This record gives sequence, C-alpha cells and structure tokens, in this order.
Amino acid sequence: MNEAFKALADPTRREILQLLREKSMNAGDIADHFKISKPSISHHLNLLKQAGLVMDERQGQHIMYTLHTTVVEDVIGWMFNILNKKDEEESS
Repeated sequence: MNEAFKALADPTRREILQLLREKSMNAGDIADHFKISKPSISHHLNLLKQAGLVMDERQGQHIMYTLHTTVVEDVIGWMFNILNKKDEEESS
C-alpha cells in the first residue's frame, strides 16, 4: 500500500488516474493531455502499474492502460477507516 500512496503523491499521476477513470487509454492518448514528454508519461504509467493502480494489456501495437479499481477502492477504504477512527476519538 505504501507504493500506492507514493504514486498518488504526484499530481500528474493523479490526473492520469482521473483520465483512466473515464476509459482505458494507450500511452500516446494519455500523453496528449499533458505538456510533458512521452517518456515521462511512460515513467508515470510504470510507477502506477508497480503500485497496482493501473493494469496494462497489449492490443495489437498498443498497450492499453486501465484503472485497477479494486486497488483504488482498497486505498480509499483504508483512508476512510483512518478518518473514521479519528472522528471516533474526537467524539469520545
């Protein structure tokens, strides 16, 4: 889970996740939304993949990236549990 939080710490990677929430995309389509180099986008995608936040699948000449919703849900669930514990402690 630490890798997921490290990946989420970067605003570019968070924006990539927002794009992938809408639909699966290849690296070139993702790069079109940013003013950074395609190798930089590939680096961000690799970190997101290592963190388990995105999955990739080869389709012909392209690799399609998809949001891995199960891992994202796990991270969000963990964050809500922490927030709920904090609220409970403040209420006591």
